Amino acid sequence: MASKYFKGHDDHYNGVTIDSNEEFCTPEEFAHRLTTSLQQWIQIKKRTIWFRVYLAHSEWVPILVKEGFKFHHARQEYVMLYRWLVTGEESNVPHYAHTNLGVGGLVYNEETKEVLVIKEKYSSKTALWKLPGGYVEPGENLEEAVKREILEETGVQTTFKCIIGFRHVHDYAFGCSDIYIIAYLSPLNYNIKKCEKEISECKWMKVHDYLEHPEVHENNKLIIKKMLEFFKHRMGVTVEYAFHPVLQKPICVYSISKINNA
Repeated sequence: MASKYFKGHDDHYNGVTIDSNEEFCTPEEFAHRLTTSLQQWIQIKKRTIWFRVYLAHSEWVPILVKEGFKFHHARQEYVMLYRWLVTGEESNVPHYAHTNLGVGGLVYNEETKEVLVIKEKYSSKTALWKLPGGYVEPGENLEEAVKREILEETGVQTTFKCIIGFRHVHDYAFGCSDIYIIAYLSPLNYNIKKCEKEISECKWMKVHDYLEHPEVHENNKLIIKKMLEFFKHRMGVTVEYAFHPVLQKPICVYSISKINNA
C-alpha cells in the first residue's frame, strides 16, 4: 500500500527533497498525497520543500504549480521546483547558478614576440582576431579548460602560467551574468592545426601588429597591453591544488605569485 505522505530526504536547512524516481505515483495519487504531505510539513514547520521531477513524470509539474511551487532550475533530464513554507519571512532560497564561466588563452611566444590568435567561423558580426577560448565544462578546472580550448581550436599544446585578468558582464548568454578569465600560457609546440568546424583562421601574430590591427576589438587590445604590463613585474594569479578538509574533495587555491621566465 502506498504511503499517505511523501518521505523525501531532509536537509540541514530544515527542508525536504522528494525525487520522482524514488517515490513515483500516478497523477491522481500524486495530487492527494501532495496535499496531505503539505499539511504535515506545515504542521512540523518545515521550511522549503523541493521536488525533483524527471521527464517520465512530467505530469506532476502542473499539479505542483497549482499548489504554489515555483521553478528553480532544470537540467536535461529533470526540473527542480520548490515551495517556501515559512509565513511572515522572506524566502532565503538562493538563485540557481546565474553566472557562466569562460576562459581565454593568451599564448605568447617570448622569443618571436608573437601571440596565438583566431577568427571564429560563425559570428553574428564581422569576424575579428581574438584569443582562443570558450566555456568551462562542468567539473573542469580553469587550467584544464583553457589548455583544452586552445588545443581544440588551434592544435597548440601549452603550459599554464597564471591568470592576468578577467571581464565581468551581465545579461549575456541565456540572460546570465558572464565571467571570462584570461590566462597567460607558454606554447609547447608552434605548428597550428585549426579546428575546421569552428575556426576560419588561426595564426601567430606579432604583438605590435595585433595592437594596430583594424580587425581587433579595443577590449582585446587592452588584454595585450595588460600582458605587456605583466612582463614588467611578472606578478600573476597562480593556482595550487589542495584538498578540502570538510568536503573531502580536491580544490584549487588561486593567489598572486611571482612568475618565473621558464
